[in-house]
Amino acid sequence: MIVAEQKALDEIRQLVGDAKQVLVVGCGTCVTVCFAGGAKEAGVLGSLLRMAAQMDGQPAAVTEVTVQRQCEWEYLDAIRGPVEKADVVLSIGCGIGVQALAERYPDAVVVPGLNTKFMGMPAEHGEWVERCAACGNCLLGLTGGICPIARCSKQLLNGPCGGSSQGKCEVGCGDSAPDCAWQLIYQKLAAQDRLHLIMEITPAKDWRSSRDGGPRKVVRADLKLPQPDIKE
Repeated sequence: MIVAEQKALDEIRQLVGDAKQVLVVGCGTCVTVCFAGGAKEAGVLGSLLRMAAQMDGQPAAVTEVTVQRQCEWEYLDAIRGPVEKADVVLSIGCGIGVQALAERYPDAVVVPGLNTKFMGMPAEHGEWVERCAACGNCLLGLTGGICPIARCSKQLLNGPCGGSSQGKCEVGCGDSAPDCAWQLIYQKLAAQDRLHLIMEITPAKDWRSSRDGGPRKVVRADLKLPQPDIKE
């Protein structure tokens, strides 16, 4: 899931400015799960903005709406009316949701209410940890299902750096030190009797599958709808 956290209220108020009609748009998927941008958070944020505007002597009409997914047109099309009435649309979806709203409604002023952090999972209640860097060339089959790109502080591909101690990475200290990803990989492969994988040399990573060459795209030709013939 995409993990995000809400911006400070002061920053959000600066982004909204002196707008009189504000629409807070929540998202019902990832950011709902991490308690950052769902219907509940949209309602709370809307109330805070109304109270802050009232205290400043500049009352504003702040309304909230939450769609199932901000990253798909069919859900964004359902809120066209509220979006077009708003002076500012405050998205509390991830960065993809913000851009999707801005693209679908090019005349709307769309601002973010969240900081998108990473792709991760809940480690325990109230704590989320990064697990994937979306590098475009998955190595998990060779590393026991533990990602050296997202979880190794130095993104090493051929074993540990020598800076770990008692299973903890030298990047950080005390309780804040992350686990050494390669210690975890070793233990996992050893338990599965697959340590031969760790002896194979992994070539330098080809980062072209990650952030080289601009925005990435995945095209499934078998899923695309046929384009209608347009006769002049």
